[in-house]
Amino acid sequence: MATTTILLLLIVLPPLVAAAAAAQRVALPGCRDRCGNITVPYPFGIGAGCFRDDGQQGFQLECDDDGPGSSPPRLAVFGYNHRLGALSLAAGEARAYLNATRECYNSTGGLLDRKGTFMSLGTSPYLFSSTKNRLVALGCPNLGFFVDAAGYYVSGCMSVCRPSRYALPGPCTGVGCCQSAIPPGISFFEPHQRNFPPQQDDNSAFISNATSCHYVFLVEAEWFSYSDRVFLNRTDDFDVPVVLDWAVRNVDNCSAARRNATDFACRSARSECFDAVNGPGYRCNCSSGYDGNPYLDGGAEDIDECKLKDEYPCYGICTNTQGSYTCQCPSGTSGDATAKNGCRPKDKFTLALKVVTGVSVGVFLSVFMCFWLYLGLQKRKLIKAKQSFFEHNEGVILQQQMRGTAGGGGSGFKIFSEEELKKATNNFAADQILGRGGHGIVYRGVLEDKTIVAIKKSKMMEATETKEFAREMLILSQINHRNVVKLHGCCLEVEVPMLVYEYVSNGTLYHYIHGREGHDTNKALDTRLRIAAESAEALSYMHSSASPPILHGDVKTANILLDGSLTAKVSDFGASKLAPSDEVEIATLVQGTCRYLDPEYLMTCQLTDKSDVYSFGVVLLELLTGKKVLCFDGPEEDRSLVSRFTTAVKAGQHGELLDGRVRVEMGPETLEEVRHLVMWCVSMIREERSSMKEVAEKLEALRRYQRNPWGQAGADPEEGQSLLGRDIEQQRDVNYIFKPQDGLNLEEGSTYTFSL
Repeated sequence: MATTTILLLLIVLPPLVAAAAAAQRVALPGCRDRCGNITVPYPFGIGAGCFRDDGQQGFQLECDDDGPGSSPPRLAVFGYNHRLGALSLAAGEARAYLNATRECYNSTGGLLDRKGTFMSLGTSPYLFSSTKNRLVALGCPNLGFFVDAAGYYVSGCMSVCRPSRYALPGPCTGVGCCQSAIPPGISFFEPHQRNFPPQQDDNSAFISNATSCHYVFLVEAEWFSYSDRVFLNRTDDFDVPVVLDWAVRNVDNCSAARRNATDFACRSARSECFDAVNGPGYRCNCSSGYDGNPYLDGGAEDIDECKLKDEYPCYGICTNTQGSYTCQCPSGTSGDATAKNGCRPKDKFTLALKVVTGVSVGVFLSVFMCFWLYLGLQKRKLIKAKQSFFEHNEGVILQQQMRGTAGGGGSGFKIFSEEELKKATNNFAADQILGRGGHGIVYRGVLEDKTIVAIKKSKMMEATETKEFAREMLILSQINHRNVVKLHGCCLEVEVPMLVYEYVSNGTLYHYIHGREGHDTNKALDTRLRIAAESAEALSYMHSSASPPILHGDVKTANILLDGSLTAKVSDFGASKLAPSDEVEIATLVQGTCRYLDPEYLMTCQLTDKSDVYSFGVVLLELLTGKKVLCFDGPEEDRSLVSRFTTAVKAGQHGELLDGRVRVEMGPETLEEVRHLVMWCVSMIREERSSMKEVAEKLEALRRYQRNPWGQAGADPEEGQSLLGRDIEQQRDVNYIFKPQDGLNLEEGSTYTFSL
């Protein structure tokens, strides 16, 4: 009877057997991969070295080919003697056989015969499946249950009797048979039964139709089927299949397993690890599109879907690929190649389709032509606008003057197009901005010849300036002085012309004086006198040597640039004017920076060369004191640097305003010369100011004097008189008389009032 049952089980479980046998590589090389008709895949194995040995018993199996009752051969777990019927890598399951526990009674309830069994899985990789097994109690009246290894109740159910004529529909629902679920994580099964012998006061309905034998067993839910009393009234012994969940359980999960690459069970490169559902541990599966044994190196191999038409239907051209496949309709057909009759001949180009296509093409061409004409008109409009700006900005006159001027082409001055400057500045990108001023924005640009330039994009220009623009550009382009920023060219095809200057790399004098992170902080007296002398020389050149003279109009430390060797270069001619040869002053709207502006210029709007002298005096004062032109920390009368210096001169304390290092290095004679020079430059009366040429000469003399030993602090002043070019003591006798109202309030936004 037991042999017959085993044969029936093997017939019922062919999918698992077939799945295990289908793999191309099953066991380790040289190891047995079958026991009878049961496939034995690695990590299971028969014999030494053929199974996974990780300290958990259960992967080692034994096959009895010749023993009694070994037809077919008997496969068992080594050390446990549990008989197996099938193994599945994909499902992580094994089938074991367990004899049903039986107890038979006489009519008075006395025990006639008992046959019991238990099953212990110990510390093996196996656990009883909680999803595919059920506990069944057969016969009535019967209380069937099982306990764990400690003897505690785990699960059970009660079956009672009922007369045949009152039989209830439904299989194993508690009348003659009952079943119950089991919890996960169970590794021990010991069944028990309780019989209910007849008593005098018992309800006859409870024991009516009682069976002589009772059973309790753990069984695969899909295998057990109770539908009639033939099964109920059996008295023989029989085996039932039990589903065991197995996993690699020497670590808790995949995360822990991956930390030890040597022991990691998922050996194939085309495998995936996932945590076990029933209990701790993990299992391996082949990746999608692959089949085989993921526990072997190279065990997961590509599935040739084209050979498995039933699973992967393809009615077209099937092409196998690694991990997948493609299914396409044959040439000349289209549709769904995975469906039967899904590929159909392509539709012919019918007349209706031709009409629709023709109309569509016509509409498209019409729209395209309209768009092309629109772009052409816009381009012509843009070209016309650029030409209009070019002519309005005196571009034609400038071209004629450049051709007519001897050597004009050799000066390096060029009229740039807007596209050239856009390309040079990456379309005037924000990260190319060097600075912002009252007259516009300055961008860093790189021309096609790799020359680095500074491009000034002005905000606005007066009509009167436009008329003289061509002439001024030509004259400014002729300036060739080492201390004046070179004008390379301009762009005239925009509303406000753009100017292209040489690029000066070391920032402005303002930042040099007042410091900035990462900048050279050297502020020695000689360096400052040299910067002042070079700046004065540049302004003197524009006033005296340029033809016609050029008035800067916005002299300030922010408009004096420094190159890599700290050589001064005067820049930003946004407010500059060309002085007519027969005029000494120009009437114009007040422009420039209020903190540096000539007071008379503010009142009369008459820009002269002495206006630049006043502004330079403020620059010189800022350079030697290291202080900003406006300071809002003190009282209102001391906010202007010029006012503070004037007040300090009256009190004889002007030396205290100087920068600490300058004051230490400067001798008394130099200090007095500086005082005289500054006071000459910032005099409220324009006629009392020196010319820029005189200022430049005095600064150069001061610099030479200071660089000699007798010009240092503590030296004899008599030795240096010849270098200064005049009698120092005589200069000391010059008396400056200041009136209280001569202090100029230079706060931004305030009213400019002063007395002459």
